[in-house]
Amino acid sequence: MKTKPHQLNLQITGGKKLSGSIKANTSKNAAVGLLCASLLNKGTTTLHDMPKIEEVYRVIEVLESIGVKAHWRKSTLTLTPPKRLALRKIDKNAAIKTRTIIMMIGSLIHRRESFRLPQPGGCKLGSRTVNPHFFGLEELGLKITESKGDYLIDATHLKPADIVLYEAGDTVTENLLMAAALIPGTTTLRFASANYQVQDMCFFLEKLGVQIEGIGTTTLTVHGIEEINQDVEYAIAEDPTESMFWIATAILTQSELTITRSPIDFLSLELLKLEKMGLKYTKSKRYKAKNGYTDLVDLTIFPSKLHALTDKIHPLPYPGLNMDNLPFFAVIATQAEGQTLIHDWVYEKRALYYTELERLGADIILADPHRVFITGKTQLSATEMICPPALRPATILLIGMLRAEGTSILRNIYSINRGYENLVERLNSLGAEITVL
Repeated sequence: MKTKPHQLNLQITGGKKLSGSIKANTSKNAAVGLLCASLLNKGTTTLHDMPKIEEVYRVIEVLESIGVKAHWRKSTLTLTPPKRLALRKIDKNAAIKTRTIIMMIGSLIHRRESFRLPQPGGCKLGSRTVNPHFFGLEELGLKITESKGDYLIDATHLKPADIVLYEAGDTVTENLLMAAALIPGTTTLRFASANYQVQDMCFFLEKLGVQIEGIGTTTLTVHGIEEINQDVEYAIAEDPTESMFWIATAILTQSELTITRSPIDFLSLELLKLEKMGLKYTKSKRYKAKNGYTDLVDLTIFPSKLHALTDKIHPLPYPGLNMDNLPFFAVIATQAEGQTLIHDWVYEKRALYYTELERLGADIILADPHRVFITGKTQLSATEMICPPALRPATILLIGMLRAEGTSILRNIYSINRGYENLVERLNSLGAEITVL
């Protein structure tokens, strides 16, 4: 399957109230991790509810280039690996467009003792170090060096280990989980991420026969096995950042909107902060996702008068406020009375992108590369802009344009298409007025 990145432009008529119900789609971050994990399995892996988004397409292009057969049946993706992966034929153009490529190290080391892998790309969010990956993988016996835009991987001396993660990163934890899965013996990961995509990875590995203790905590104990060779099926869980997009959209457009299949355990803190800001909403009883583990609820958001929090809003590793959900608070803050301080300490450049909301009329002061003060409530006005090269900052501009009176143009939405499927069609089904140019 070959796809080309779509450089589409949108024309948005703002000020439209939305109504109805929208289903939260499954997780981009979980999906790309599971695509990497499928390389651990010599059998056929079937992943249900795979999001059809650009980030997924790039990873599939990489997999196909090294010999994996990928077959779509609606939203179900079946992956069948060859006996020997053709790593020298790897699609570098697809690989460098996604940061996911770094996670393939954890699975490919069990297919080849030494190989080259292109260095990753993805969102432009500042200095996103790969050192935490390398520090952890080296504890498992890997040797990793850099050469001419590639990583040179030597995995001839793998061993289990007791590892303290350099940081509680999601992709770092997933990489080490995959690496440990096929190293016989017990590997312990301390200060691991317990976030939603990591839990999905754990549930998937357990279906493959890898026993993991401590799922949902910051200490994971992996009992590695010799081989994985079985046909397996797994349903990807829903995405909390998908739900947060719709929550923010409902708030900005002053709409009553129901968001079904929202993974509540990964939204509870965000909803609490919004509740303290004055948001009115209801939620249903919990029910299980198709994977049998993740708890979901249906949320109904009501038009509300919001006020700024006196405390700063900042992200933390789970169970703190999700760093991917933080940008939505920037656009929400434009409609909250008072001044909001948002501290985005994780990325050097992302807070700079928040200032793009000024072009819609937002009142924003950039205190430093990590902190912005946003004063509301402000009337947003239509404008023409180019999407920033980062997923969440791009989506908050779209949300702001849905609020802004008049007709806005948002150019080159590839960064949005990396993470959201059929977004224009779904918004229009709720009453938005968006045209693809």
